[in-house]
Amino acid sequence: MDEIKKIIHIDMDAFYASVEQRDNPELRGKPVIVGGDPHSRGVVATCSYEARAYGIHSAMPAKIAQKRCPYAIFVRPRFDVYREVSEQIRDIFHRYTDLVEPLSLDEAFLDVTNPKIPIKYATTIAKFIKRDILIETGLSASAGVSYNKFLAKLASDYQKPNGFTVIMPGDAQQFLDKLPIEKFFGIGKVTSKTLKTLGIKNGYDLRQMSLYDLEKIFKSRGYFYYNFARGIDNRPVEPYRERKSVGSETTLDHNYRLDEEEIVDILDELCLDVSNRITYLNKLGKTVTLKMKFEDFTQITRSTSLEYGINSHEDIRKNIYNLFRNIQCNNLQIRLVGVTLSNLIDINESTHNITLFEYMENISTNKDD
Repeated sequence: MDEIKKIIHIDMDAFYASVEQRDNPELRGKPVIVGGDPHSRGVVATCSYEARAYGIHSAMPAKIAQKRCPYAIFVRPRFDVYREVSEQIRDIFHRYTDLVEPLSLDEAFLDVTNPKIPIKYATTIAKFIKRDILIETGLSASAGVSYNKFLAKLASDYQKPNGFTVIMPGDAQQFLDKLPIEKFFGIGKVTSKTLKTLGIKNGYDLRQMSLYDLEKIFKSRGYFYYNFARGIDNRPVEPYRERKSVGSETTLDHNYRLDEEEIVDILDELCLDVSNRITYLNKLGKTVTLKMKFEDFTQITRSTSLEYGINSHEDIRKNIYNLFRNIQCNNLQIRLVGVTLSNLIDINESTHNITLFEYMENISTNKDD
């Protein structure tokens, strides 16, 4: 019989905004928005839970966020600080296991089936990690514990902020059967809407569909939905997984015309997100890709390949803008946009590179136009 895995998913609570509230006591308990200036071009990168109560979320145009919450406090992001805190948190993870798979600056999977410290229960380790993070960084994290990555991720999302949820093997099916379909990891707004038109509102409904029907509707994704409805996920925690690309995308609040300036603002924010994530990985990308999905659910991608690798916000933005201005959409409105860097190389493989100082200068001086 195969050994039952012990998997933890740690997700920091409103990470960027929480760091800002920690470092500036005047921001605590107030609606804080990290992102661009609402009086010019800019979008929300993230926001505190106080701001989320007003329906504000990432990728929302900053001026709309301000209309929803006129008293919100806007703060420019400090990615150098966020990366430093992320490293602190990563060090805490490695006290307990070396099987750590970072997903971003603020979340990671941990396999504690055979931990470094002889602690029998994964739940105990998760509690220790939450405690250590709070004591050493002053920040709260949500933890999910289960026997695979899919369920651990669902568990960490279940009771945020400062959540702690355990899904045991004997409880998993009941948990999934009751779960609203839009809460399933990997099922976004469009897929959720499609499923609901088929009468599938929760995990139980999804489980009644055959693999054949799911693959007929969703192609290769149907296989994953079939397994997820049954709590099956055999993916290992991969600490040294070689990334083939770094991307960021968002489904828009409402459909936008191609000529609306908010689209450029949102793309700019996605470029910034990709820049910070790839810089954190010490990588450069030689292929830049723009993705767009339209109101009729058709999708296009446009790419450009470079002779050298890039990772700066400005370089990514310039290439994405060049791709964007040549898009023909036949008067269709846009519902999703995405930015990806691929064909990755290590920073030390490239002779065309900027220093960390230059990179941070770009971040600090790159104001919204």
